[in-house]
Amino acid sequence: MSEKQIFIFGAGYSGRAFAGANKGAARIFGTTRSADKFEVLRQAGIAPLLFDGALTEEIGDALETTTHLLISVAPEEAGDPVLNAAREVIAQMPALEWIGYLSTVGVYGNYDGAWVDETAQCRPVSKRSVMRVAAEQDWLRLGTDIGRPVAILRLSGIYGPGRNALVNLENGSARRLVKPDQVFNRIHCDDIAGSLWQLIDGNTGGIFNVTDDMPAPPQDVVAYAASLMGIEPPPEIPFDAAQLSPMARSFYGENKRVANAAIKAAGYRFRFPDYRAAFDHMWASGDWRDGDARSPMKG
Repeated sequence: MSEKQIFIFGAGYSGRAFAGANKGAARIFGTTRSADKFEVLRQAGIAPLLFDGALTEEIGDALETTTHLLISVAPEEAGDPVLNAAREVIAQMPALEWIGYLSTVGVYGNYDGAWVDETAQCRPVSKRSVMRVAAEQDWLRLGTDIGRPVAILRLSGIYGPGRNALVNLENGSARRLVKPDQVFNRIHCDDIAGSLWQLIDGNTGGIFNVTDDMPAPPQDVVAYAASLMGIEPPPEIPFDAAQLSPMARSFYGENKRVANAAIKAAGYRFRFPDYRAAFDHMWASGDWRDGDARSPMKG
């Protein structure tokens, strides 16, 4: 098999974790909207390129020899920015074998705490999730049109080095909001990376929930992190009394338990099947402070 060349549109937190997890396994290009991020991308093993909605000659040249295309750019009201700028170019990429799209479990909307899998109906609540559903469909349609597998990875709450409750406790931003019966799934960035490499190695398409095995109340995660640090957790705050941004409040309007059997059936085994395993590792290794907490994945 020829050498892989991977191109990431939107090489943010998850994209950098993906590249860093398998340095040397492929040549990896990645875009950012700011040249200030170039060095951060290089440190992750990514050749950086600028993309702010318009294709450049450099991007076009890199796409010519790209075998695996990964999209981690949030959709907009006008549609998916990558498809808007590059649909015709992507459709004619001569070496392309596989397309991956990083989405969100937010596409399912609210299921009042019930379990959902990839067969569940998407009934998004927020505008951003409505746009995600449309973007997923656009990428799947393109894959069908050009005869290439498209993998949709629906991610739950992303955490890892530099982005976790240990960091929040240290900097004083951790809160324990309590909404009765509310649960969320999570996913460590290493398992996003591992899932992607699994699907890339098999050129596997389909829809996959990339999420842990333990949906849990968010206040429990903060309390567990505090126990590892040997400190008192912050006091519980009733959800109704909390001061929250409209976006933060909207997350609590969606309550579901997300199943992950499809990615396991594709052959992936989670490094961190639940938040406790991940926090135990981060605390013991000390890598919880690493990473760039200021640059969450776009999307």
